[in-house]
Amino acid sequence: MKKLILGIILITVLAGCQEKNEEGKKKDKAAEKINIGITQIVEHPSLDLIRNGVEDALKESKYKDKVIFNYQNAQGDFITAQTIAAQFNENSDIIVAITTPSAQAALNKIPKKPLFFTAVTNPVMAGLIGENVTGVSDMSPVEEQVKLIQEFLPETKTIGTIYTTSEANSTYLVEEFTVAAEKAGYKVITRGVTNVTEIASAMDSFMKDVDVIYTAKDNNIASAYSLIIDRANKAEIPVIGATKDFTKAGALASSGISEYQVGYQTGKMVIRHLNGEEIKDLPIEYLKKSELTINEKQMKKYGILLDKDQLKNIEIIN
Repeated sequence: MKKLILGIILITVLAGCQEKNEEGKKKDKAAEKINIGITQIVEHPSLDLIRNGVEDALKESKYKDKVIFNYQNAQGDFITAQTIAAQFNENSDIIVAITTPSAQAALNKIPKKPLFFTAVTNPVMAGLIGENVTGVSDMSPVEEQVKLIQEFLPETKTIGTIYTTSEANSTYLVEEFTVAAEKAGYKVITRGVTNVTEIASAMDSFMKDVDVIYTAKDNNIASAYSLIIDRANKAEIPVIGATKDFTKAGALASSGISEYQVGYQTGKMVIRHLNGEEIKDLPIEYLKKSELTINEKQMKKYGILLDKDQLKNIEIIN
């Protein structure tokens, strides 16, 4: 009888210990931090807005006290982007890659951990496919950008544009814009560059032959935008941009998706994954709504007047 009582006591004690261990594990799990590595190919306002959107979405979620952000900037160098990705593969739970080069570098170094890309125009063309990869595209509405030229600059015949030959996003967007512009009856002169230092000479090669300059989303173009606007202003050639940031930086007008919203939507996708959804069940997402903006100073410079209907649909940037 004594042995039976001792056995029951022992079982009860062991069960209690096991229950406490399970509770302890749950508490430890609840207290776990979520390390999110954010890799960005270069620093400029458009990409910074995307990063802000990602972080804000997570800061507003139930995971706000758990997430720890580790932001790394590759300074435009793909090898550095790969090094960053390799480090994140070791010390991050989730990786967010901003722009195609950063996402491609991350895919090379992160075979299994959740990888969310953002600010990638054509993910499939960029090879960003896999069971651990998804994200949000920032495809530009090129047809609407052509319409801006038709509406505000009706005497335009020739459009000049510059793009970085090594950036898949930029190459694709310029190709799509060229098709849309030529369909509308314009002649398009394109110049490819490999780095920022070639932009000035590329502009000089077509300045006498173009009526308008179009600037697609391109990391090198964004980094040298003040140079582009300065040279365009001196030559009195209006610039049509692909993002609101370009309008703020001096372009006449732009039609594009919200960079911040691209990042915010990416952050929402990360949250869905943290809530239990598998990456393979999260298809690539796209933004449909565009932002129309016009620069007030440039509007006056080129004598553009807006009627009541136009004012309802376009934001004036001071």
